[in-house]
Formats: sequence, C-alpha cells, structure tokens
Amino acid sequence: MADKKDARIMVVDDEATIREVLQRTLEGEGYACLTAFDAEDAISHLKKGGIDLVLTDIMMPGKTGVELLGDIRADYPDTAVIMLTAVADAQTAINAMKQGASDYVTKPFNLVEVMMSVDRALEKRSLLIANREYRNLLEQKVEEQTEQIRITFLGAVKSLAEALEAKDPYTNGHSKRVTEITVTLAVELGLSRQQQDQIRLAGLVHDIGKIGVPEEILHKPGKLSEVEFEFIKEHPTIGEKILKPIISDRQVLAIVRCHHERFAGGGYPEGISGEDIPLGARLMAVADAYDAMTSSRPYRNALSPKKAISQLLASRGSQFDPEVVDLFIACEEKMPFCPLSANPAGDAE
Repeated sequence: MADKKDARIMVVDDEATIREVLQRTLEGEGYACLTAFDAEDAISHLKKGGIDLVLTDIMMPGKTGVELLGDIRADYPDTAVIMLTAVADAQTAINAMKQGASDYVTKPFNLVEVMMSVDRALEKRSLLIANREYRNLLEQKVEEQTEQIRITFLGAVKSLAEALEAKDPYTNGHSKRVTEITVTLAVELGLSRQQQDQIRLAGLVHDIGKIGVPEEILHKPGKLSEVEFEFIKEHPTIGEKILKPIISDRQVLAIVRCHHERFAGGGYPEGISGEDIPLGARLMAVADAYDAMTSSRPYRNALSPKKAISQLLASRGSQFDPEVVDLFIACEEKMPFCPLSANPAGDAE
C-alpha cells in the first residue's frame, strides 16, 4: 500500500479556486499535491514522473479531461485518475470510468467524499501494482525453473551421449572431436558466435539417436545388411525426436537431423542436397567422416590422416560440400586433431 506521505497527487482544473481548495485539503491530509490549469500543463508535469493520482475536471479549454484520461492511460498506466464533474456531466464521468478512470466526484464537492475517493483510488492502484509485480515474479520464477529443468535435461542428454560412446572403445570421444573440428571450421568461415554455439551443441549430441539402434548392429564387425543399415539411417531422426522437447533452437535440431545428408543428394533421412542442407550440417559431415575414418572401427583399422584426406577429396562434390573440404584442407594445421601433428608412422596403413 502507498503511504500518504509518499503519494503525489495532481489537481487539473481551469478554475483557480477549485485547484486551491483541493490542494489545501489534500496537503492537510498528508499528501504531496501540485496543480495544473489545463491538460497540456498536466502532461508537462506527468512527463517529469512521480505522479500517483490525477484529479481532473472534465470540461476544460483545449483538451477535455476525458482526452487527458486517454493520454494518461496510454503513457502513464500506473497513474490513477479521478474525474471531477458537474452533476449534468455525470454520465460522461461514468463513461470515463469504463475507459479506465478509478472514480468520479461531482461539483460542488463534499470534501469528505473527495478524500474517500482519493483513498480508494490510491489503494486500488497499489493493489493493481502489487498484483502485477507478484505475477511478474511468478512468471520469472517459472521461467527460471523451466530453464533450469531444460539445462538439467540437456546436461543429462549430453551425459547420455558420452556414456553411449564410452561403452564402445571405437567411438569413445568421437562427438567431442567432431565438435571441436566443426567449430574450428565455423570460426575459419567467420560464422557468428551464435552459429558457433549452435554447432557446438549439435556436435556434442549429434549421435544421441544411436541409443535407438541395437548394439549388435552398432558393434557388428562385418558389413551391414540392407535391413541393418536402415536401422542406422534412423539415428538422425531419433536424435531429433529426443532433443526436440528440450532444445527449441531449430538450427541445432536441423544440424542433428541432416549431418548424414549428401551434398549431391541421396543421403539420409531426407535425401536433400546442396545448400538445402544446413551449413552447420555440411561442416559437421566433413568433420564426422574424417574422425570416423581416422578412428578404428570393428570392421576396419583406422586410416592415416593422409588417406582420410584423400577420401574426402574423392567425395568432394558428391558426399561433401566441395568448399567445406577445401576449407578443411586449407586450415588443417589449425585443427584440434591436426593431420600434420599425427604420428608420422600412421601414414602407412
């Protein structure tokens, strides 16, 4: 509730006698009070701020009190308004209340009734502000809790992705390496910090959908059958479904979904091509393939960095965006897992 000593009230009336009587009465009750002789004068005071309540005459030269009410509601919604009116204008005052006025009092004034109206208007104003602040606080708390839940779930998903890789010595650390390589490409390409962050998040969870693929297929030492490969092809879609409830960023979801699309078409899950594939997914496709080729798998030994790059060049323009392959080779020394820093003995397969 507003303390009377803190409340500031403005009386707006073109009659000096009325302004003086109301100002003296209000100040006698402990309110700070100022006056204005018309709507424009009142607005100049309102612009300075700090006015809690306006008592305004309806019929004034220039703008009417109802027009002033409209300005106050639009620009100073926390300022309460009481209409001062002659008995003949009572209906106008009632209509003004429908437009947001707190109350109206009729001339000639009963000063006791005026003070009761002022007290009610300020009390109502305080309640409305307190209620709004309480709602805002609740909304903020809900947002904070929702964000915390989202972060917790996202952390759990990242941990799950790491656990999924850790179960398999052939893929342990794969997502982290793919992420660092892809982000390096993004930096070299001059992508924004937001795009880099999107790529970083997508990289860490890009293979989470493999949780829906049977382990005997993931770890099969030999060539996959067509049916088994169909299971593998589901993992980008499964990953998107897992992440969708906790990641609202469409670009992150699109990178996860599209990191196995082929530049010339024919990839999965959609078979899209060229620039229809998100840029982040085109970057990640090269990083993903390079790390997979230079890592041992149940069905083959790791390729040397040079042979892996040869494979990238062989698929330049078909599986991979040619510009991304060129960028990878051009900045290979800057890669976190630089081919040139690899064990020289690894050049012989």
